[in-house]
Amino acid sequence: MLAPHIDPVALQIGPLAIHWYGLMYLAGFGIAWLLGRWRIHHHPGQLTLRDLEDIIFYGVLGVVLGGRLGYALFYKPAEYLSNPLAILEVWQGGMSFHGGLLGVIIAMLIFARRRGLTLLTLGDFIVPLIPPGLAAGRLGNFINGELWGRPSDLPWAMIFPGSRDDLPRHPSQLYEMGLEGLVLFAVIWWFARKPRPTGQVSALFLMGYGVFRFAVEFTREPDDFLGLFAGFSMGQILSVPMILIGAILFFWSARRSTH
Repeated sequence: MLAPHIDPVALQIGPLAIHWYGLMYLAGFGIAWLLGRWRIHHHPGQLTLRDLEDIIFYGVLGVVLGGRLGYALFYKPAEYLSNPLAILEVWQGGMSFHGGLLGVIIAMLIFARRRGLTLLTLGDFIVPLIPPGLAAGRLGNFINGELWGRPSDLPWAMIFPGSRDDLPRHPSQLYEMGLEGLVLFAVIWWFARKPRPTGQVSALFLMGYGVFRFAVEFTREPDDFLGLFAGFSMGQILSVPMILIGAILFFWSARRSTH
């Protein structure tokens, strides 16, 4: 099956090109804003709608700056150290989820301190809003025909022209969209419906994303400039700390709430 060819440019207005991938980012933040409004309305607490607008602004900065710097440091350190200005060339592609996550954590830590909140309290509010944005981002990867999977003989395997080998491959972008986006959203949203010990919603997100990403990476083609490390991809290596930190935080939160 040949992967559908979709022009990465959604709209061209003279020299201005609006890409589907950029629209997916906008959609992700837009959905987060709508879900955030719903949570504030149905679960009144310390945050206001004005706070939500500030959180989205901080989140955009954290995702873009952290995602770009994370890609440079985790995936191509030598290349970007030799030409640091290339980090600014975001139109050339290259974003790291794990870097974006660290960027968001730092941004939220700054916001939490300014509002007199704890990072975990803020995190428990934010993480249910994130998975739909992850799903949108993976759909953007699929539209771009990038980050394809490993060769496969499954009936739904697709040929991605960018791979240049005409081998049917796993549509791993869609696997990630489904697991890291839709399934994770359903689990986190359901879990967050009821009051939980502070930090447990955040912990579940860390564990859930880490497990799903680790699993899907077995079907995703490793970056050709990195390959595998002892049989594992960079995405899997970076996901292990998320799983461990999430598990420790989950049980620490539960134990703390009983004392």
